[in-house]
Amino acid sequence: MKKELEIAKNLAVKAGDILLEYYAVAASVEWKGKNDPVTSADRAASRFVVDEIRRQFPLDGILCEEEKDDLQRLSQPRVWVIDPMDGTKEFIARNGEFSVMIGLAVDGESRLGAVYQPTERKLYYANAGDGAYLTHDDDTRQLRISEETDPAKLVMAISRSHLSPAIETIRKNLGIERTIQTGSIGLKVGLLCEGKAHVYVQGRGTSLWDTCGPEAILREAGGTMTDKSGRRFAYNIEEVRNLEGVIATNRALHDRVVEASRPLL
Repeated sequence: MKKELEIAKNLAVKAGDILLEYYAVAASVEWKGKNDPVTSADRAASRFVVDEIRRQFPLDGILCEEEKDDLQRLSQPRVWVIDPMDGTKEFIARNGEFSVMIGLAVDGESRLGAVYQPTERKLYYANAGDGAYLTHDDDTRQLRISEETDPAKLVMAISRSHLSPAIETIRKNLGIERTIQTGSIGLKVGLLCEGKAHVYVQGRGTSLWDTCGPEAILREAGGTMTDKSGRRFAYNIEEVRNLEGVIATNRALHDRVVEASRPLL
């Protein structure tokens, strides 16, 4: 799927450029629900990516946060799973911690991912079997998770917008002292892939478009992402919400983190 990956990378960067155009001015903000903002930037990036995917891959299904899910994707073996801007609150707060996330699932399994942080020009990407990579400005390097397991040396990536007492309890129960805080899920997973963090745990509040692209990248970097019971995510189901939470680790820690998280998430 090298062609698909190149297209996903290109679309992520171009969608990021669209977001930056709105970032430079005051993008309009609406609320889809409690604590769930959407901006004109989200919608513009969404229209661009979805239209291009439909043009280039007319036989594939699409699941996108800002588009209506008509469930036709359930009958299609390949489905593009898109979050045109993950970290809308961070975009509104103007701290730069937002990203474009594009994933491709085949037969329900995440197989390809591209995550782009436009403010830093950081592009994380992976294709199943080909490894995970980060291009930052003009430099590209392969990503590999840290295999650290000593709690005294571990770092937990935590959310800037979705902190909870449960996550704090899990951190303490695991004996992890250090944390690193950022917005987009894709950027937190990126920290794991770069070896800067080792654990990320989130309860309810995420959806399939939050995990598809990042999961493919993390897996190719040597990490693991599951729900609180240790089950892999399926992207060919009707329910788009990740009701059983998200646990991402460097793999060596995964069973320990699942055990600590299951009763609390």
